[in-house]
Amino acid sequence: MVRVRFAPSPTGFLHLGSARTALFNWLYAKHTGGTFLLRVEDTDKNRSETRFLEEILHDLKWMGLDWDKDPVFQSERFDIYRKKAEELLEQGRAYREGEAVIFPVPDGRVIEVEDAVHGKISFRTDEIKPQVMIKSDGSPAYNFCCVIDDSEMEITHIIRGDDHLSNTPKQILFYEALEKPLPVFAHIPLMMGADGAKLSKRHGAVSVEEYRREGYLPEALVNYLTLLGWNPKDEREILSVDETIKLFDIRDMSDVQSRFDTAKLRWINSERLKTSSSSDLLPLFTESLREAGYDPGKMSETKLRRIIELYKVRVKTVREFPPLAGSFFSDEYEIEEKGARKYLEPEEMKANIAHFASEIERHETFSAAELEELCRRIAEKENLKPAEIIHPTRMAISGTTRGAGLFDMMEILGKEKVLERMNRASGSGGHV
Repeated sequence: MVRVRFAPSPTGFLHLGSARTALFNWLYAKHTGGTFLLRVEDTDKNRSETRFLEEILHDLKWMGLDWDKDPVFQSERFDIYRKKAEELLEQGRAYREGEAVIFPVPDGRVIEVEDAVHGKISFRTDEIKPQVMIKSDGSPAYNFCCVIDDSEMEITHIIRGDDHLSNTPKQILFYEALEKPLPVFAHIPLMMGADGAKLSKRHGAVSVEEYRREGYLPEALVNYLTLLGWNPKDEREILSVDETIKLFDIRDMSDVQSRFDTAKLRWINSERLKTSSSSDLLPLFTESLREAGYDPGKMSETKLRRIIELYKVRVKTVREFPPLAGSFFSDEYEIEEKGARKYLEPEEMKANIAHFASEIERHETFSAAELEELCRRIAEKENLKPAEIIHPTRMAISGTTRGAGLFDMMEILGKEKVLERMNRASGSGGHV
């Protein structure tokens, strides 16, 4: 049975590259019916923090990744690493250098590994210096404790980034010294920024936590990260997790670097938003409203879902919703300066708003279809383009030139609120 692991270090937030590594391990376990395990590499006690571990685990769960057993903590296994080092010392396969324990590397040997992604790779031991197993402070060195852990966790496939390639021959030497079977190695090309440089802060957000707070859906981020180094062998770019699990194989990974494109992620997120139900999106959109200072609790869920239905096709992230839809939740919405100059300040525009408002007052019913018919009837009678009524009215009731269909917006806001705002904008008072 396939057994894979993800081994985060709790010294910072979950980086997108690490999240992709975790995802590929998880997908391969699910595809093969195998086991996905977590190992927390917290040997650096000075830099490891509980808050980072909690955030990493939270982000993994947010992405939908589950693990099969409680995480293994390296900080709780120091005695095991020291015992294994003592055994190699007793066998004459290691030596002491002060308080440190060192593993000698033989000269003149070529180590070959059949990598599941890159194929055959060769390493020369002449280029590898003696390996520290236990440091002088008693803590274990990375390559030594990783091999012990992976062996005891019975890991069959080590799927990780190309930045670990140089560790592979060193770890193979430890596998041999400990007389443990080698796992299958699969090194994934690194994820780069759009400019081809290593993904970093200068490219924008680089942690899962940042994208979660920016209003991206977990299924969108998972969908996009999956496509960075793997594809379903057809033209599809929007894939469900179940579809991906069915198709995914680590041997289908590309052996070239991929580039992270925020614009592509935004597009995938927008496609996911469009196909999500307003009921599923309700918690996310209401939370974004609260963070923006609005109180969605004053509005019925039915009306909230109607607003979400109108705007989920117009935003690329959840956080774009409050600026567009804020006028539904407060009378103190911002007025676009450029839009106001064009559609609210000219006297002819004020007159168009006032005319439309006076006709609305005479109607007892207030549906989107009736409002549109009324608007077009006025435009035809007054020899106007419908846009000469629609644009200033939109500015009057929402303060913006963008948004959902005007007449849908008006129906949701209600007759009283619409007339109040139109009369205020036109300066006509009205009988609201």
